Amino acid sequence: MTAGPLEIVTDDVTLRALTWGDWTDAAAPVAVCLHGFPDTAHGWREVAPRLAEAGWRVAAPFMRGYAPSSLSALDSYHVGALMDDALRVLDAAGPTGRDVIIGHDWGAMAATGLAAMPDSPFVKAAIMSVPPSAAFRSRAGLADAGRLMARLPRQLRRSWYILFFQLPWLPERVAERVVPRLWRDWSPGYDGAEDVDRVLRAIGAPANWRAALGYYRAMVRNSRPPARYAELQRYWLQAPVLPTLYLHGSDDGCASADYTEWVRRVLPPGSSAQVVGGGGHFLQLDQSEATAHHILEFIGSGHR
Repeated sequence: MTAGPLEIVTDDVTLRALTWGDWTDAAAPVAVCLHGFPDTAHGWREVAPRLAEAGWRVAAPFMRGYAPSSLSALDSYHVGALMDDALRVLDAAGPTGRDVIIGHDWGAMAATGLAAMPDSPFVKAAIMSVPPSAAFRSRAGLADAGRLMARLPRQLRRSWYILFFQLPWLPERVAERVVPRLWRDWSPGYDGAEDVDRVLRAIGAPANWRAALGYYRAMVRNSRPPARYAELQRYWLQAPVLPTLYLHGSDDGCASADYTEWVRRVLPPGSSAQVVGGGGHFLQLDQSEATAHHILEFIGSGHR
């Protein structure tokens, strides 16, 4: 149940997306699936067919800077830009009023922003592996500040790559060493050789690798996005207002699944937060069946 690739062209970026499902049925709702770092749209290859079988049209774009999508002409790798990309994918697919956004890692940050928009065109969101930052700024989260601080030393060790990526010139030279290490560390026990190969094809070229680093540099340096993305940018730090599913792997080597309890406290009514047993950071691959089950249980069937 795979359709041809979808292409969206703007004056900033050209996005190319993998698709699954029956795209001759314009009434079938759309699930826009956003990947993160270091991954590609192929990371949805296990979950997307299950969504398609349930009646969803699935579109998974290669994020800006990840070939075969293009680099950003505006050199913008801000979360607001990623949100805009997702909205354009939905527009190209054809909104139905029943559509959902699903995001992992950087895609989760963009999906969180889209779930926080009061006029979001999506009706539900599923975010994976990266907690909404609002979870740590809530009253409940601040009340548990001591417990959160106790986790920081371990989390800082896990997040070494974020600070490393801020260095000049050196990070640009180590894609082939960093990417395999992160897959091994983040999803222990999962053979990600096929995925690493796809990632290196997508961002192994120097310009694409600089784009992938640009996501982290834009975030840490708090640089201003271009004006066209500024309005969207302000939402990604806010708590979701759409019913939201949060999933986190119990064995995630990137971020602790313990943060799920903070997430649960800032989600709106109709939401759910689950820890996927045995799942690593890339739980859509290392625990694909359970992940698809949780998503479908939350978003329901695409069939009328």
